[in-house]
Formats: sequence, structure tokens, C-alpha cells
Amino acid sequence: MRKTTGAIGGIGAALAMSAALGLGASGTAHAESATPKSLYPPSALVLSIGHGPDASSMAVQRAVTVSCQPTPSGTHPAPARACAELRAVNGEFSTLTEGTESGRVCTKDWRPVTVTAEGIWDGQRVAYEHTFANNCLKNAALTQVFEF
Repeated sequence: MRKTTGAIGGIGAALAMSAALGLGASGTAHAESATPKSLYPPSALVLSIGHGPDASSMAVQRAVTVSCQPTPSGTHPAPARACAELRAVNGEFSTLTEGTESGRVCTKDWRPVTVTAEGIWDGQRVAYEHTFANNCLKNAALTQVFEF
């Protein structure tokens, strides 16, 4: 019988140790891929409507969620329409709240209604608020995004 020592014995001991520790060929750590898990940039928003002159002091009446990627979804009553409007203006909420229905007659009373949008649109952080003088003017806006 011959006793094996030296390099071969050292390799055997190293293999035995790595097997015991779980460090064999399959035990190497791999960094997670830097590629995104989705083909679409995230677009998920929380929309709210409330009474008050600005978002910090408004009393929230209603709030909904809308996610536009990869398919429209959320608690918004018409997520597909809201997403289509947002895509048409490239996520520029101010463009949506500027236009008003022609022929609409509203009083000039000051009962402020504030709308907000917070979250992610097309991979970018969004924080938007707009205050209408009253509910009539809010309803005259040519957008379905804040109709809930």
C-alpha cells in the first residue's frame, strides 16, 4: 500500500472541503443581470381628487390607481382611456388640464378642487397637482384621466 501525499493529496483535501462547504463548481456567486425584467418602463400612478386650494391642505375625496405598462389596469374606472390620453400628451398632465369643453358655462365661485398624480410615468418620477376654481371647471376639462 502506498500513501499518497503532496499535490494529489492536497487537491483531494481541497475538493472534499469545497464539497462540504458547497463551494464546488456550482457554488460560485453570480451577479444578477442588469437587464430589466420587463420590456416596458414602469408606469404606475396614484390619482386623487379633493377639495382645497392645494395638495397639502386638500381633503381627499377619491383616489384611484392606474398602471399603463404593459397593459392598462388599476382601480381607475377607465384605465385604457386614461392611459391613451396620457400617451397622447407624453405624460404632460398640464396639457390635459388646460383644455376645456367649449360652450360650458360655469359660475365664478371659489370652491377649489385639486387633482394630483403621483408615481412613475414612463420610468420617470411624477408629482403633479392642479387646482380648479370649482367642480364645474374640473368637469369641463377635456380629460378622462381625472374622471373617477
